[in-house]
Amino acid sequence: MGRGALIHDWNDDREAGHDRPRPGLVDETLRDGLQAPSATDPDVEEKLRILHLMHRLGIDSADIGMPGSSVRAYRHVVRLAQEVADARLRVVPHCACRATTSDLKLIADIGQKTSVPVAAYVFIGSSPIRQYAEGWTLDGILRKADTVLEFARRHQVETAFVTEDTTRSAPDDLEQLFRHALELGVERLVLCDTAGYADPGGTRNLVRWTRDLVDSIRPEVQLDWHGHNDRGLAVINAIIAWQAGADRVHGTGLGVGERVGNAAMDQLLVNFRLMGAIDNDLAALPEYTDAISRACKVPIPASYPVVGADAFRTATGIHAAAIGKAIDKRDEALADAVYSAVPASWVGKQQQIEVGFMSGKWNVRLWMKRHGIEYSDLRCEAVLKAAKRSNRILSAADIRAVIEGMEL
Repeated sequence: MGRGALIHDWNDDREAGHDRPRPGLVDETLRDGLQAPSATDPDVEEKLRILHLMHRLGIDSADIGMPGSSVRAYRHVVRLAQEVADARLRVVPHCACRATTSDLKLIADIGQKTSVPVAAYVFIGSSPIRQYAEGWTLDGILRKADTVLEFARRHQVETAFVTEDTTRSAPDDLEQLFRHALELGVERLVLCDTAGYADPGGTRNLVRWTRDLVDSIRPEVQLDWHGHNDRGLAVINAIIAWQAGADRVHGTGLGVGERVGNAAMDQLLVNFRLMGAIDNDLAALPEYTDAISRACKVPIPASYPVVGADAFRTATGIHAAAIGKAIDKRDEALADAVYSAVPASWVGKQQQIEVGFMSGKWNVRLWMKRHGIEYSDLRCEAVLKAAKRSNRILSAADIRAVIEGMEL
């Protein structure tokens, strides 16, 4: 029986972006992700490995750092930009940039030094709350933007205009800022949910409003969406932003970032592929998240989607029975789908059956088969009896000890 007859897809929404161009993917791990208070700034060799893994995953662009923040950051950015050229990586590099000519000059110099065009993502606060806290005026923000964008145009540096806290900014202010930036030649606008404030409806409203404005002035200019996860909505907001008209969405590996982090790039990759929006090979996804975890000293929770230790693991009897019966039909794809929304095979894994206090005979049978142990009802009964007495999953050593003990 075909898979389509086995799963009715309520997700098949013809209005949910299916006619949209492929979403561009922008990885902010090596800059915005490192703002996580618990994260460690990796050595440059670790950053190079992560950059290569972005290339393998088909990520389009990467923020390789903020050279104006420190001498160390500047040196790392130069090395990463050079690696893009030397290794012929497909990942297009860009850098974060405060709205100052000194920051922008550093980026221009790096482009000349490495012969790699490095775009500048010029960020400036835009919301009323930020203006009030900082003592800014809209006229002052416009003058600041004018100075730095004119400098970029004279020095032929590609620029994206990034409004911090866009999701809490007034439309009249945004229109003035966006019109001014568009007149000064920016190639891209970046809408930021800096405080993780937006819900999916707000995301859709803002992106559609901005897309309409841009299309009326310079329709070739692209839109990016950059979202944080304070409400736990960063991934769905990024998807909604693309559906509503954003050309690219930003994320970080494992969602690392300031406070509770950003949209998780690994989850965006999986969900966009499930939606049919991309066809990227995700085999390197566990290596990518593991490299980020190790380099940044950020642990991966066991329950984390797709790459967590428990993502494709069950000790529940009903679940194991369904998977086992699918395996008996000699249908690995069925076994991979019957209790999982994400195919484990996409990331080089398989469904993993454990034995614990909620297990049944199928758990023991499948566990023994995968571990090369001959099955018998007596062995199964002994292992299950030990499992029911326990308050945790039995280890391989536990199970082998039960079997060996009953045969002494």
